[in-house]
Amino acid sequence: MISPTEWISKSPDQTRFIAAGLARSLMAGSVIKLIGDLGAGKTEFVRGLATGLNYNQVVTSPTFTLVHEYCGGRLPLFHMDLYRLNEEAELDDIGFEDYLRAGGICAVEWADKFPARMPRDSIEIVLTIRENNTRRIAW
Repeated sequence: MISPTEWISKSPDQTRFIAAGLARSLMAGSVIKLIGDLGAGKTEFVRGLATGLNYNQVVTSPTFTLVHEYCGGRLPLFHMDLYRLNEEAELDDIGFEDYLRAGGICAVEWADKFPARMPRDSIEIVLTIRENNTRRIAW
């Protein structure tokens, strides 16, 4: 179980560093719910998760494709972006439950759109834009 933590990030590099530290402690089947406004750093956080899982290729936002799969690290990373989904049934169309059972790490941007479908033991990461372009990252 992950204990409550709060960080202040002053840059995208720091956001990735924080996420990489978390990733090193994650186990197969972990679900990371990423919550925050546009531009809060959700995708940067996933880039850090990928680094912490020893994945060394480019990580991009799945805004238009909805899911990106990153294999080749310690565990597969399934990066989902639910921003463009309007109905819960669309989760079935992208195979959401299959990804949850696939034995990797699921990082779900905009997870708060469909809270009933998120596993109870998910780790909720809230990214908040603060003054001076810093970010509060809390879980």
